[in-house]
Amino acid sequence: MTATQAGSQAVDRAAALLALVVESGDPRTFTSLVEDVGLAKSTTSRLLQALERNRLVRRDRAGSFHPGPLFAVYAARHDTTGDLVELAQPAMDRLSELTGETVNLAVPRAGELVQIAQVDSSYLLGATNWLGVSVPPHCTALGKVFYAHRVMALQKGELRWPTDRAMTRPQLERELAEVVRRGWALAWEELEEGLAAIAAPVHAADGSVVAAISVSGATTRITRSEVPGLGATLVEQGRTISQLLGHQP
Repeated sequence: MTATQAGSQAVDRAAALLALVVESGDPRTFTSLVEDVGLAKSTTSRLLQALERNRLVRRDRAGSFHPGPLFAVYAARHDTTGDLVELAQPAMDRLSELTGETVNLAVPRAGELVQIAQVDSSYLLGATNWLGVSVPPHCTALGKVFYAHRVMALQKGELRWPTDRAMTRPQLERELAEVVRRGWALAWEELEEGLAAIAAPVHAADGSVVAAISVSGATTRITRSEVPGLGATLVEQGRTISQLLGHQP
């Protein structure tokens, strides 16, 4: 083995160890890391010491390993929204190619629905830029995902609907339970007449819902019969993004 190959192998092994520590929900013991990575104890110890020197991992008093302070520095200096958009972009592009409709990515922020990225529809009819537009979340498929998974609380008092597709609170709550069961949400002409939207959740490594992805378009193109298929496709792409965030269902 050449020096270059040996160096590359060491980097790969260190990266595998780091991934185990970062992606684990709990602190990792030295023994568990040795077992999972399949290296000799001496090699594992040497690599962990190198990661610790470079602040990529840290050891607690019990000797278990956690992600290092360098990750906290990165998180403090960067808006993770940008990272989420970058990770989600390929899935959004695939949805756009499959449907030709508007694709949106949204996150919950302080009880509000915030749309952070969009791929525009290839159609002129029904094409709207939703970025920065404030909408009542209960009228949207994205908002229903967040309500259903309890990362946003449904507002108290009377729910106002922009169209005649109004629901009572009990009706909406039953629909939200259905969203969790089937995996996707639907808003049919609830925000605008002639507009349909379907959305699915994006999960973080710990299983929490951190975002939602949607497809929306005119009801002249998105028919009722097509909705379940679109829902399944959105669930699949949402799962793809979730896996990039470390989620393992």
